[in-house]
Amino acid sequence: MSVSALIEFLNEATTPFHAVRGMTTRLRAAGFTQLETVEADELITGQGYFVTRNDSSLVAFRAGQGSPARGMRMAGAHTDSPNLSVKPNPSKTRSGVHQVAVDVYGGALLNPWFDRDLSLAGRVSFVTDQGELQSRLIDFREPVAIIPSLAIHLDREANKNRSINPQTDILPILSSSSGSDFDLVELLTQRLAREHPECAGVRVLDFELSLYDSQSASVIGLDDSLLASARLDNLLSCHAGLTALLEADPEQWSLLVCNDHEEVGSASAVGAQGPFLMDVLESLVQSWPESRQLRAESVMLSVDNAHALHPNFSDRHDDAHAPLLNHGPVVKINRNQRYATSGEGSALLRLLAERAEVPLQHFVVRTDLGCGSTIGPITATETGVVTIDLGVPTLAMHSIRELAGVHDIAHIETLLRAFFNRVA
Repeated sequence: MSVSALIEFLNEATTPFHAVRGMTTRLRAAGFTQLETVEADELITGQGYFVTRNDSSLVAFRAGQGSPARGMRMAGAHTDSPNLSVKPNPSKTRSGVHQVAVDVYGGALLNPWFDRDLSLAGRVSFVTDQGELQSRLIDFREPVAIIPSLAIHLDREANKNRSINPQTDILPILSSSSGSDFDLVELLTQRLAREHPECAGVRVLDFELSLYDSQSASVIGLDDSLLASARLDNLLSCHAGLTALLEADPEQWSLLVCNDHEEVGSASAVGAQGPFLMDVLESLVQSWPESRQLRAESVMLSVDNAHALHPNFSDRHDDAHAPLLNHGPVVKINRNQRYATSGEGSALLRLLAERAEVPLQHFVVRTDLGCGSTIGPITATETGVVTIDLGVPTLAMHSIRELAGVHDIAHIETLLRAFFNRVA
C-alpha cells in the first residue's frame, strides 16, 4: 500500500470526471482495454476491460476462466462528493467584486467552506469551427476563489447560533472588480485554449463546474497515522477498489463499479439506480438464464466510508458499535435496509477478514438517530446480487476536508484483494 499513490489520486480527482479519467489512465497503464460495448464472445481470458459512461461512471473487470455465470466478485464505490456547483448563469458583480452563484450538491457540511482557498474544475462542452459538438475537462488547479466569513464584529452570535442561507451566504469571490462585468464563458474559452491548445477559438455552449478545496491531501499527526483530504468520501474507496482489481488474480472473474450521483440519491442514467451495471452484467453472458445465474452466484462489496467515533461527540454513537480510526474496516448494518448487509454477508466478511488477517469493526447507528445509505441497497435491488456494506472509518464526513486513518487504507486494500482472489 502506498499512501502517496492515494494522495496523488485524491489531488488529481477533483471532480467525478477527473476521478474517472484518473482511473482509466491507471487501467490503461495496467493493460486494460477500453470498450464501447461489451461483447461476451470477444473477451479474452485473463484480460482486463473497462467501460465508462458520461465520463463520470466506470465499470472495470477481469475476464476470468470459464463462464462468469459461475459467479463474480464485485466491489462498488462512488465518484461524487458533496460540493458547490456553478449555476448556468452564475456571474455577479457587486460591492466591488466578481462572484459566481452556486448550487449545493449533496449533503455538504457548509461551514467549513468559508475562508478556504478554492479552485474550479469540471467539464466544458463546446462547438468547433467545423460544427462538431465536443467536451473537454478543465481544472484551474491554483486557488481562484474564496468565500470570506462575516467578521465576528458584525455577527456577535456567530459562535453561538450561526445558520447559512445557501442562496445568499456562500457566493464565492473570484476577483475584485474595476466596474466591468465578469464573463465566465470567456474565462472558460481561455482556459480551454490553455489546457487543450487544439480547442483554441471554439464556442463554449455549456459547462458542469464545481469548486473544490485546493489544499493537497496530507498525512498528518505526530505519528503520521492520519490522512486529511477533500473527497475521501468516496474516492478512498474508488482507489482501494482499483488497486485491488489491478492486483487481482487474472484467472478469476472480478469487477469494480464506480457510480456517479450517489450523494444525490443515485437515480440517474449513470447512478447505481440506473442501468449501467446491469447492462454490463447482461453483456458478459449469452442468455437471460445465464444472467440470472451470474447474479445469483455473485457477491458485491459496497465500499463507502463509515462514521468513526468522534472523541468530542461520543454520545452520537451506540457504545457497542462505535468504530475507531486505524482499527480496521467497518461492516455497516441496518435492519431497515439502509445498508444491504445480511447476517450471512457479515459472516462471509468476518471469515474473509480472519484469513486476510485484517481487523474488522461494526457500525449500527443509534436507534434514535437517522441512518444514511449507500449504493449497496440500491445495487442489491437493481441486480439481485448479495451485497455487503463496509468502509473505512472517517471523521468530518461531507466536510470540505475529511479525516481517515492511514492504517485503515492498508486494511481495506488488503481486504479487497483477498475478496477478489477468493481467500474466503
